[in-house]
Amino acid sequence: MSLQVRVIPNAARTGIAGVRDGELVLRVNAPALDGRANRAAALYLAKLFGVRRSHVVLVAGEKGRHKKFEIVGYQPGAESLLDDLLKTDS
Repeated sequence: MSLQVRVIPNAARTGIAGVRDGELVLRVNAPALDGRANRAAALYLAKLFGVRRSHVVLVAGEKGRHKKFEIVGYQPGAESLLDDLLKTDS
């Protein structure tokens, strides 16, 4: 599954902040330094979808805020979980 994410670093806590322009907005409690925000975003997405961290791959956007993650091996129903999260946050 492919997922467009806008990552906002240096947040007080890590979590989903809603949807903006068709992207999931994810605030992470890590600086945009040495890939720390990317790793924090991938770790959060792995926990959210119930997969290993290695199954969340950053495909595009390593240096920018707009990123594309590929999530492999996600559990059935994960898309509906994401849909529910997006509905309550928008």
